[in-house]
Amino acid sequence: MYGQEFGQDIHTVQNSNTHNINTSLDMRRLYKYIGLEKKPTRTVRTRTRGAGGPPGQQPEGNQKPKNSTKAGTKLLNAGIDIVTSIKRVQINYSENNGTFLPGYTLTPGFVGTLKPSFGFTFGSQNDIRQEAARRGWLTTFQEFNQQFTQTHSEQLDISASLEPVRDLKIDITGNKTYFENFAENYRVDPLTLDYIALTPNTFGNFNISTVLIKTAFSKSDETTSDAFNDFRANRLTVARRVAAARGADVNDVDAEGFPRGFGKNSQAVLLPAFLAAYSGQDPNNVKLDAFRSVPIPNWDIKYTGFMKFAWFKKNFRRFSVTHGYRSSYNINQFQTNLDFNDINYSLGYDAPENNDTKDQSGNYKNERLFSNINLMEMFSPLVRLDMEMKNSMKILAEIRKDRLLSLSFDNNLLTEVIGNEYALGLGYRIKDVRIKSKMAGPKKRIVSDLNMKADISVRDNKTIVRYLDLENNQVTSGQTIWGLKYSADYAFSRNLTAIFYFDYAFADYAISTAFPQTTIRSGFTLRYNFGN
Repeated sequence: MYGQEFGQDIHTVQNSNTHNINTSLDMRRLYKYIGLEKKPTRTVRTRTRGAGGPPGQQPEGNQKPKNSTKAGTKLLNAGIDIVTSIKRVQINYSENNGTFLPGYTLTPGFVGTLKPSFGFTFGSQNDIRQEAARRGWLTTFQEFNQQFTQTHSEQLDISASLEPVRDLKIDITGNKTYFENFAENYRVDPLTLDYIALTPNTFGNFNISTVLIKTAFSKSDETTSDAFNDFRANRLTVARRVAAARGADVNDVDAEGFPRGFGKNSQAVLLPAFLAAYSGQDPNNVKLDAFRSVPIPNWDIKYTGFMKFAWFKKNFRRFSVTHGYRSSYNINQFQTNLDFNDINYSLGYDAPENNDTKDQSGNYKNERLFSNINLMEMFSPLVRLDMEMKNSMKILAEIRKDRLLSLSFDNNLLTEVIGNEYALGLGYRIKDVRIKSKMAGPKKRIVSDLNMKADISVRDNKTIVRYLDLENNQVTSGQTIWGLKYSADYAFSRNLTAIFYFDYAFADYAISTAFPQTTIRSGFTLRYNFGN
């Protein structure tokens, strides 16, 4: 990109670099290499002498198994199963960086490609603005208004497969995403050739996996919430910690007992207090910074070992129990506080000349501003029973639970969305159903299986707005949805299938201004597959 202003050629230089690390570890090979393998169970037999007769003429006795050796091997193998429970580990990390510098005055060429620096040409992100300005490589046009920008992004994904005992499989996942964009206008002093930054601004977003299970089942409805009450109470403890960490006098308090400059609605106080309350942490130990370095793993668990027992073998073809958990901490957007004065901030909070360090509420200004932060939690599912009986009956029973918490720093409101869902699925196959039909050609008797499925579900959603400074919780939206789905299919031939379906849904809304709604869909579908 280039242009011309007052006879001066204006160009743009930019670079980028990417770093990727992809690691996959097959732990089974490692265990085999170091000899950490299960031992075969062998039965050792000993001979016993028969009764009567002189020595040497006694009949050969029975051989009896020596169970102690077998039991010891089983115990050893059980220990090896636990030690070698991690079967696979995968870590993927990617980082992208880029710099965009407008106002560059040199003409690109073979030699010019190594400027403004050798490192910049090969993707280095070191700051070259001041050096380029002093060498006269940046425009001195005072009305130049293109922005210098730098971007930085990180993506970390971690997964592992565990099998601590046979038939129990655990998949663990963790992730972190960070994006940051820095932008500023600038000008170069034509006399000193100094680079002068104008309104530098950084903005971005952040997401990391976490765990909120400690408060997942605490009481929370439109009248009260245990975690929200903890949130309110945590503010004083966190305010004292923040004040102490920043060198303020914790004993100089306002009318509500909070250290001056760190009131109950300060962003620096609310964010850690909120995270401590809903993650079940001690407010005395919660991290005060908004960002987290290490993702906390989530998981999926599946157990199929019930089929080892005689009763399950007798009555079921398949029986499994599944559980899954997902949770994340998300900052939708953070940005530089343009009113923040880092020089005054470091000189002391209460100096009379530093009154601009406080906002209109009397709280010290923060270096970064957050619009809102979100905590998401989902049991997907909380528990699921998947079974098939010997009589061809299939049963799927499932419970799901989720919640979304969004704290706004603009109005100090907490929006909580709670969802609970219960589902029961039934399936049955009637074998060799005989009918006479012309659907697949001349009238003839067709023998095929009739497959039937029925799903019953109920889901309850509720959105509650909670006020930090008022005893006022409001249900702003929500609904209870009942659903029934039934389908039956019959194959007239390899290519032609007839399907009957019936869907019923009833929604009862949580607020009086919305009327109940019923939806019914039903009909037949003929499906023909072309080809063999």
